[in-house]
Amino acid sequence: MSQVIINARNRVNKGSGEACRIRRAGRIPAVLYGRSGKAISIDLDAREFANGTKSISESTILKIDVEGKPYEAFIKDTQRNIQNGMILHVDFYEVESGVSLRAKVSIQLRGNPIGVREGGILEFPLHEIDVECLPKDLPERIELDISSLGANQSIYVRDLKLAEGVRIITGSEQVIALVKFARDGVAAPTGEAAAGSAEEKEAK
Repeated sequence: MSQVIINARNRVNKGSGEACRIRRAGRIPAVLYGRSGKAISIDLDAREFANGTKSISESTILKIDVEGKPYEAFIKDTQRNIQNGMILHVDFYEVESGVSLRAKVSIQLRGNPIGVREGGILEFPLHEIDVECLPKDLPERIELDISSLGANQSIYVRDLKLAEGVRIITGSEQVIALVKFARDGVAAPTGEAAAGSAEEKEAK
């Protein structure tokens, strides 16, 4: 996937009145935060931004072209109108090539777990993890195959296999996904009970 390029203009005037004027012109007020703490006020074409960011994640690194000066950044925050979903403001965070950064990466589940097919209920308590890596190594998302997940089984952060150079900061014992057995409100047997049940079936 080629890098998304967003064209921006420097924004000199600030304040709510100016922000409203920018939005009426079909643009979005935004701020680009540099690694040194310096912030640049910019505005973007609303349609270009919406089309360019349709299929990206929060950890996707974009190229922000501010009147010919390029910056690499990811979207830090997006404010929307709660009534119509219109984007009101965007915050970007600049990244520097060759310098490690910390970011959140979303997790997407793939597959239909065995435990669910047997009547269990899938729970997905952890939707993203924190990682540290160079910008070039930052994954847009983590796809996790849960097809083999059985009843009363869990997948932990420690089970993730990421590319070399990507360090997971989130605690390794946090549960990402699990299947709870809840057929007819009866929990699946565990431990010794499960072993005993298996032995009885073999005996039959």
